[in-house]
Amino acid sequence: MPDDRKHPPVQDVVLNTEPVELYKILKFEALASSGGEAKQMIDEGLVRVNGEPESRRRRKILFEDIIDCDGVQLRMIRADAG
Repeated sequence: MPDDRKHPPVQDVVLNTEPVELYKILKFEALASSGGEAKQMIDEGLVRVNGEPESRRRRKILFEDIIDCDGVQLRMIRADAG
């Protein structure tokens, strides 16, 4: 039986434009209740981008980036233009 804790659930986040600052995504996707809380989570090393620890609050997130935070994995996808 596979261990689901090793692979957090993936949620697609549709971006209409890029880049978007990391802390804003955490806030808008309700992983943090405020921008301040999102920044604190980043400062505490609780956030990974593309598998690497991320300490830059204003890291520019692009299409195809993957954010891991609080047991959730967010995959940035481009909004369908059609």
